[in-house]
Amino acid sequence: MTKHTQADGASFLVGGVELPQPFKIRRLGHFGLDVHDTDVSRDFYTQNFGLRIADPIDFGARLPAEERGKHGPGAGYFMRHGTDHHSFVIFPRRVRQKMLPHYNNATSINQITWQVSSLREVVQGFDWLSQKGVKIARSGRDNPGSNWHAYPIDPAGHTNEIYYGIEQIGWDGLSKPQGMHRRNYHETPALPHRSEYAETQEGYAAGVDLMSATRAVEPMEEKYDVGGILLARPFKVTKVGPIRIFMEDVAAGLAFYRDVMGLTLTEEVVWNGHRCVFLRAGAEHHSLAIYPLALRAELGLSQHSTHFSCGFQVADYQQLRDSLTFLRERGVEIRKLPPELFPGMDYTAFAIDPDGHAIQLYAYMEQIGWDGRPRPAGERPRIDNDAWPAYVPAHSDTFAGEVFLGPWN
Repeated sequence: MTKHTQADGASFLVGGVELPQPFKIRRLGHFGLDVHDTDVSRDFYTQNFGLRIADPIDFGARLPAEERGKHGPGAGYFMRHGTDHHSFVIFPRRVRQKMLPHYNNATSINQITWQVSSLREVVQGFDWLSQKGVKIARSGRDNPGSNWHAYPIDPAGHTNEIYYGIEQIGWDGLSKPQGMHRRNYHETPALPHRSEYAETQEGYAAGVDLMSATRAVEPMEEKYDVGGILLARPFKVTKVGPIRIFMEDVAAGLAFYRDVMGLTLTEEVVWNGHRCVFLRAGAEHHSLAIYPLALRAELGLSQHSTHFSCGFQVADYQQLRDSLTFLRERGVEIRKLPPELFPGMDYTAFAIDPDGHAIQLYAYMEQIGWDGRPRPAGERPRIDNDAWPAYVPAHSDTFAGEVFLGPWN
């Protein structure tokens, strides 16, 4: 429902709340990277971080017959850390470069994905974004994952996604069988649409074999006591994010993510003359950070992408320390970067993947309260990257963020 408030603007009722956009991003849902060799990256992320494959996808089969097998492994992987069908995806960069004539060679990010709360928000969001002249790569519904979506592109060419209704994977570890995907959608649907229950009932009636789905297996021995549970690693990834990106025009990025996508600006930092901005979707200090492209070389990060980092949150500070020991013993490069670049966080480190992508490991994120103000910089702890303590004192918002649901394993 649209409520016009002035001649040059409009407001929208989203769930009975008046907002400047017809959708509200609730959280970062998932994130994706294009990589040189998906087999190598699959092993890196599943073995080192415990991500589980929800479903593979064959990009290689989409190439012309004469091109198949010439551009490295063609498989992509949807991976998860919890019950969402996927929270992290890897796709084959060389194959996608060949497939897509307008492939963005400046970045290896294939999606930054934001969850909204209803299908109506996706449909009306698509219409509104289109009317504002935002390029939409595509819309509809993809499988695997079953989520409804629209893909707006930011000013630097990063593909974003707003989505509703991602598939959930339960105690049996099985994804939805292919036979349950009985219809593909290549545009937003007419509303109202039938429920997920009605769709699955149709599959049951058709005799779909529920055991034909993908089920991940743990490739390593469960030998670490983690909070009283035996796990294959001495830590558990409990959340994906925040996302950090480089842009030539930080002001244009801020305008897009704040004024178009509806994220809230939490804080700005100037470091070595570089303006850096931090935006949030919910109560966490930031879900997205934008840095000037000129900072990339200064930090010694990979020059082949505008990806700065993706975050993997672990359950607590002890697990954070243990994760670094574990990863170093497995030969993973670990780096520490200036803490001033990560306001709202305390101790963090970066694991470098086979393509040079940085994965930020952390345990704490400052939470923003009802007044919308971050903690003053002078009241934050001073971080010495050369001398992490054995334990840390509690903040007022320690353990106050999103709660990981379900067992760690």
